[in-house]
Amino acid sequence: MRLRWLFGLCLASLVFALAACGDDDDGGGGAGAAGAPEDAKTVSLADAENATGDVTWCIGKDTSGAFNEMVKLHNQQSDVNVELLELPTSADQQRTQQIQRLRAQSDECDVLGMDVIWTAEYAAQGWLYDLTDAVEQRGDDFIPSTLETAKIDDKYWAVPFNTNAGFVYYRTDQADQVPQSWEDLYSTAQQDDGVVYQGARYEGLTVNFLELLYAAGGTVVSEDGSQAEVSDEATDVLEFMRQGVEDGAVPKAVTTYMEEESRRAFESGSATFMRNWPYAYALGKESNIADDFDVAPLPPFSEGGEGASILGGYNLGISAYSQNPEGSLEFIDFVTQPEPQKIMMTKASLPAVLTETYDDKEVQEAAPFAEDLRTAVEQGRPRPVSAVYTQISEAIYNNVYEALGGDASVDDAISSMEDEIQKAIETF
Repeated sequence: MRLRWLFGLCLASLVFALAACGDDDDGGGGAGAAGAPEDAKTVSLADAENATGDVTWCIGKDTSGAFNEMVKLHNQQSDVNVELLELPTSADQQRTQQIQRLRAQSDECDVLGMDVIWTAEYAAQGWLYDLTDAVEQRGDDFIPSTLETAKIDDKYWAVPFNTNAGFVYYRTDQADQVPQSWEDLYSTAQQDDGVVYQGARYEGLTVNFLELLYAAGGTVVSEDGSQAEVSDEATDVLEFMRQGVEDGAVPKAVTTYMEEESRRAFESGSATFMRNWPYAYALGKESNIADDFDVAPLPPFSEGGEGASILGGYNLGISAYSQNPEGSLEFIDFVTQPEPQKIMMTKASLPAVLTETYDDKEVQEAAPFAEDLRTAVEQGRPRPVSAVYTQISEAIYNNVYEALGGDASVDDAISSMEDEIQKAIETF
C-alpha cells in the first residue's frame, strides 16, 4: 500500500506542473510559422557511442529523488559525466528559465527536460538538435503515440522520456463499468451523482475539450498547423458539454475545478464519475472510497467510435548551444532504456514511454492500472503541435469556459475560438 501511496504522491507534483503549462506566454519571435528550421544541427546514435566529457541536464525539481538516481546510475557506467541542474517545480517557471538561457545562446544546459507542448516552440526557434536518426533507430521501442509529441515537419526534435494520459474514474458501488460512450456516461451521470472534470479557465479545460473533440473526430487546427480548422464536431461537443452543465449531469461548480478540486469532489462521494490523471488513483486508495472505485481508459464520444486521450509528460531534447551533443544523446539514450524506464515508473511515478515496461511485474505491482494506462497512452493524441501552442490553448479554454458559464452562445464561442486561433498562428 505504501508503494501505491508513493506513486500518487510523487506524480501529483508532476501533474500539477504539466497542467499549468501553456498559461504564460513569455516566448515567441524569430522563426517561421511552418515549424522547425531545415538546416538544424544533427547528432546520431553512432556519434554518441564513444562520447565522453560533461553534460548538464536541466529539468524540473527532483521531488522524488529519481532524477538524481538516474544520474548516479548513469555516471557509474559511462565515460560521460552528467550533472543535474534542477529548475523550479512550476512548469511555467521551468519554461521561462530554459527560454532565458536559450535566447542568450547559453551552453549551460545540454539536455533539456521539456513539457511535450514546448517541443514545437523550441524546435521552431532553432533551439534544438535534430534527433531524427536516433529516434528512427529505436522507434519500435516506444509507444507510437508518444513519438508524435516530438515530431514536427516529419523530423524528431526530442526523445520521449515519460508520458501521461487521462482516465475515467467510476464508483463501483454505483456503476458496474464505464459506459460505452461519453454520451452514455453523461446520461448515467445525470441519473446518479454526476461527473466532474477540470473545467476552470486554464490548460486543463483545453485538455478536457480536446479529449471529447478528438473522440468525435474533430479538429481545431490543420494537420500541418498552418491554419485554424475548427471542425463542425467542435460545435456538437461544446453544446454537449454546455448541456451537461445545464441538465445537472455536471455540477455548475465544475467551472472552478482543477485536478485537486475534481479529486476531492469524487473522493467525498459527490460524483459517480471523474475525469482525471493517474496520480489520483493512489490518493483515492487512501481515501474513504478506497474500496469503491476503479479506473478505465476514456470512452469514445459516441458508441462504436474510438476514445482519445491527450498526452502529457516530458520529452528530452538537446540544446542547439550544447558543447557536448554526443554526450547528451548518450545520456538520453540511457534513460530511455528498459531498466531506467522501469525505475522511473516504480520509484518516481513517471509513466513509461516504452511498450515493454507495462508488462513488467514490478511495474504492475506499483501501478495496478498499468494495462489501462498503456491503453490510454496508446489511444493518446498530442495537443496541437505548434510553436504558438500556448496562444492556441488560451483561445480554446477561454471560449469553452465562456460557453460553459452561459456568458457566450456555443456558436459565438466556436466562432471566436477559430478567429483567435488563426490570429495566433499568423503572429508567428
